[in-house]
Amino acid sequence: MRFILVDKVHELEPGKEIKASKVLPAHEELFRDHFPGFPVVPGVLLAEMMAQAAARCLDADGTHPGRAMLGKISSASFREWVKPDEEIIIHAKIGQNRPTYATAECFAEVGGKTVCSAELFFVFAPHELFAR
Repeated sequence: MRFILVDKVHELEPGKEIKASKVLPAHEELFRDHFPGFPVVPGVLLAEMMAQAAARCLDADGTHPGRAMLGKISSASFREWVKPDEEIIIHAKIGQNRPTYATAECFAEVGGKTVCSAELFFVFAPHELFAR
């Protein structure tokens, strides 16, 4: 499995908000173990999807001294099971957006129904740390 958990960006207002999507196909190896006979997307991957979408929104702003990296999940709530092959629509709205940190209010939905939400905190890792 690749760890890129955003397939498509549908809407983007850099540094403000983003709407993106992801589909995890049923053939992904993770569904063999999570859970046998009842495959669902792990909550930690839903949280990572929201974090990756919010980070893309922050990085698109181009005003920070580095790349947005998840620093803390301030809160998270998981309301519904997400099955393989379902399209997950990810929403992130940036709250505070400072030179050294940022916050985001995020939620994900499937079929118009909210399946999870999270308040996320980001820091910025210097660009030099990343291989080009």
